[in-house]
Amino acid sequence: MITLQGKATLVTGGGAGIGRAVAESFGALGAKVAVAEIDPRRLALVSAALGAAGVDYLAARADVREAAAVAKLMEDIDKRFGHLDVLVNNVGDYLGLIKPFADNTDDDWEQLYRMNLWQMFAVTRAALPLMRRGKASGSIINVSSIEAFRGTPGLTVYCAFKTAITGFTRSLALELGGDGIRVNAIAPETTETEQIKVSERLDPQYRDRNPHWIPLGRFGLPSDAAGCAVFLASELSAWVSGATINLDGGALAAGGFQRVPDGGWTNTPIVVGSGFNSGRPK
Repeated sequence: MITLQGKATLVTGGGAGIGRAVAESFGALGAKVAVAEIDPRRLALVSAALGAAGVDYLAARADVREAAAVAKLMEDIDKRFGHLDVLVNNVGDYLGLIKPFADNTDDDWEQLYRMNLWQMFAVTRAALPLMRRGKASGSIINVSSIEAFRGTPGLTVYCAFKTAITGFTRSLALELGGDGIRVNAIAPETTETEQIKVSERLDPQYRDRNPHWIPLGRFGLPSDAAGCAVFLASELSAWVSGATINLDGGALAAGGFQRVPDGGWTNTPIVVGSGFNSGRPK
């Protein structure tokens, strides 16, 4: 039986998409849930959902890219729950900065760093005293990206920070193992969220072609990531630490191979357009 009964949890960026799905799944399994969210509308929506479900929750409007906000968040969790069992570092975004590396500005680098790596360092360090108070085993779950494991033109700096999360996860797992705290990561492929609305970006003529792009036949859903997070937060993964789950429908395993309409496979370019009407997915 899967349960998180009584566990005190924190989900950053928990107001929408993957973060909200994780927060609601944790709450449904009996966890106490703290949600950190920068957007007041999203925070109000997830608060209403958690409250209606009878979850013991704390809603904190916080920009985790700011040290003062992180410190205040931990103070609030300490007052409300007294300790922390599970931390989900969910915040991350490519910020729409798709450009050749040579065109990146120092400000681009700083924005991407604070959004994708600095805040993860800051929240984790601030959370450790609360996690070390926990009587049960602890779990830190870092949400990365499949871009940590493949090259992506135009997203070089973003990919570099996501790759750094892999090293952070592995090394921190070694440091915290003696405290009974496990550290793992989830690396999602393109997922339908407020950040990336894949269904809207696909040209209508390509909307039935997902089986040709993703081996399991579709792009990700927030519930897929929530399922991985539940596994990593629960005792089902009691002997798993330092690992990354590639949440990608088999895309990384496929490498450059794609399924073609006749059912076969090819790893050569199919130059007939990208299939997207605007923008690029994560």
